[in-house]
Amino acid sequence: MSGQSLLVPGEITPVRSVPGNIRRPEYVGKPAPTPYTGPEIQDADTIERMRIASRIAAQAMEEAAKHIAPGVTTDELDRVAHEFMIDHGAYPSTLGYRGFPKSLCSSLNEVICHGIPDSTVLRDGDIVNLDVTAYINGVHGDNNATYLCGDVDEESRLLVERTRESLNRAIKAVRPGRQINVIGRVIESYAKRFGYGVVRDFTGHGINSSFHSGLIIPHYDSPHATTVMQPGMTFTIEPMLTLGTHEYDMWEDGWTVVTKDRKRTAQFEHTLVVTETGAEILTLP
Repeated sequence: MSGQSLLVPGEITPVRSVPGNIRRPEYVGKPAPTPYTGPEIQDADTIERMRIASRIAAQAMEEAAKHIAPGVTTDELDRVAHEFMIDHGAYPSTLGYRGFPKSLCSSLNEVICHGIPDSTVLRDGDIVNLDVTAYINGVHGDNNATYLCGDVDEESRLLVERTRESLNRAIKAVRPGRQINVIGRVIESYAKRFGYGVVRDFTGHGINSSFHSGLIIPHYDSPHATTVMQPGMTFTIEPMLTLGTHEYDMWEDGWTVVTKDRKRTAQFEHTLVVTETGAEILTLP
């Protein structure tokens, strides 16, 4: 495994501005979003709007990823994604969500999720997860991916490749009439082949006009995830696999989640809509 030193919090720059003509989600400026009470099955108009939001999110993530290199700060990656989204008329969904101060999440190495972009400088050999969500026309699109920075060790590179593959396999398992828990069953069974941990306390989620609708998509075989998938349901799948334990610690910032054993972790995510025959990936650039 990489011999990189563990991460420490950096300096967070001031909140980036968003032009006043860009529509904000209802939760901006509030301590928490209003609970979603609408349907998990979306109509054709909502899904079409989600295609637009999802495409912008995917393109913004792709643009930020082009800047991943040793010496670049995670705050710079945030700037790139932020400017891309507002240039395309979208609001960065994470900005102001429950007080989160940035326009993407940047989670390096042992950070499972929700890392805050700051003055941290990328190092040769890091693995870098970017999580980008865009809000436009009243709906959200959410995706993330883990990238290699410079010369990454074989163990970490394989973890990244296999985490991506676990998402691909889970998407193929989506079918109307199946229970949600088939998704986690596929991910967990694949991860166990390599001795990886599967993070349990952070999950995929329903998404539509709400960033997190209340629908939970576990990435392990949960006996409680018995909701039956139906055409028109929209949700994310975002497995987080680890080289060690799935247990975690939280930094004092209340956001940054790190593996308890400080071993590396990777994550990939797409926003999907269930179709009559499977799933359509909405977050394609």
